Amino acid sequence: MTQPRPGNTNHLLGYPADARLLIINADDLGMCHATNAAIFRALTDGIATSTTLMVPCPWARHAIHWLREHPDIRFGVHLTALCDGPDYRWGPLTPRERVPSLVDESGCFYRFERMAEFLAQVRLDELEAEFRAQIETVLAAGLAPTHLDWHALRIAMKPALFDVMFTLARAYGLALRVRERPLIARVQRQGLPVNDYDFLDSYLLGTADKSARFAHLLRDLPPGLSEWAVHPGLDDGELRAIEPGGAALRQADLDFLLSAAARTIIAHEGITLLNYQPLQEIWRSQ
Repeated sequence: MTQPRPGNTNHLLGYPADARLLIINADDLGMCHATNAAIFRALTDGIATSTTLMVPCPWARHAIHWLREHPDIRFGVHLTALCDGPDYRWGPLTPRERVPSLVDESGCFYRFERMAEFLAQVRLDELEAEFRAQIETVLAAGLAPTHLDWHALRIAMKPALFDVMFTLARAYGLALRVRERPLIARVQRQGLPVNDYDFLDSYLLGTADKSARFAHLLRDLPPGLSEWAVHPGLDDGELRAIEPGGAALRQADLDFLLSAAARTIIAHEGITLLNYQPLQEIWRSQ
């Protein structure tokens, strides 16, 4: 399948048109200790260039302390309105009586399996209020995020979600992860730098020969800006209890991000690793 031609992001960022740029963003910081510990290593010892924080989650405070101690690490806010597993749950920062469409009968966010039900009834004004609360919590902690992205939401099922997040990115002077060609083209037409292709969700790659698949994707990386949304985690007792089907997937991500092979391929292929800060600078100026 032929890749779409890249837009003007390389030019906006000051790179030649044939430069191969890659953001490797570690999603799900703050979800639990196993994800925090793995993401810290992926950022300090591996090839991850950025991370995004799930502010409502139980281990977000631990992540915030670490980010304060590592001000050189670039991070964004992983806007969160869904839970994953049945037994490890979280809910809104906003008082529940102000955002009743965001919570299920348990008072927590809807689970991923009930996304269609959630999206059919969610009020966008309540969702925006909660997303603002998550961003404001990060700012109140004295941190400076670079961008917004989202946890698990399927934007194509309710395109108005994108408008909410785009509005917030502009209001707070942040860049925004964008998915799907029509939305990518829409943002690029406004002269804003954005990934040229749908981002890679490493969670969808499985575990079989995962390092080899990552290596192949690096060698085939097209010109323009790409983003990988990776999900490092430790395959330990905590993560196996929280996410039985995901612990090995997350460990496989971490193993590749820490590998010498990953660095060797990136150097050999002439790939430039970026975070969202240079994009944010242009989003702020436009």
